[in-house]
Amino acid sequence: MDPDLSLTSALPIPEGEGGAVAVPAGRLEVLGRLRERIVAFAASRGAGAHAEDLAQEVLVLLHTKYGHLERAEDLVPLAFQILRFKLAGLRRTAARRGEYDAVDVDAFPPPSDAPDPATVLERKELLARLMGGIARMGERCRELFRLKLQGRTFAEIQGLMGAASLNTVYTWDHRCREQLLESLGGRWDSSAGRGAP
Repeated sequence: MDPDLSLTSALPIPEGEGGAVAVPAGRLEVLGRLRERIVAFAASRGAGAHAEDLAQEVLVLLHTKYGHLERAEDLVPLAFQILRFKLAGLRRTAARRGEYDAVDVDAFPPPSDAPDPATVLERKELLARLMGGIARMGERCRELFRLKLQGRTFAEIQGLMGAASLNTVYTWDHRCREQLLESLGGRWDSSAGRGAP
């Protein structure tokens, strides 16, 4: 604590109904020395910038709830017990807010949801190959793929395409997929060793 400051500036004492509250000089001196010890203890326990605030909260609590205590032997253990509770509360609050595992956004930017350029290029190439393969197929296969891409069920496709049974649509689908795979060179993707043949 700065020796140039008076003790009353370090410990603002609330006013009572009739103006200033009378504080015995001995108690004020004890609280002034106690404040320095509380700040040092809180700072050593990782409170950092909150050490001054915690000390002030402890002193206000001592003044409001324990105004009848005047001796250092009574105030010091009580003040440090209160400080320990306040430090625990500060840690719980910081953990709840996620302050312990927070990272700097500038140093570690969050991952983007956008796919990487290589994946985008692969998908574009595959789409171009699939569209080219479908364009070379017969009318029935093109219509079947169009209806499947619209999200139609096999039962709906049966009605729209006029198939005799549902098994007929399954057979058409199987044959059309085999034809498409054959037109793509026997592989769904262009790179060797990847994908299902």
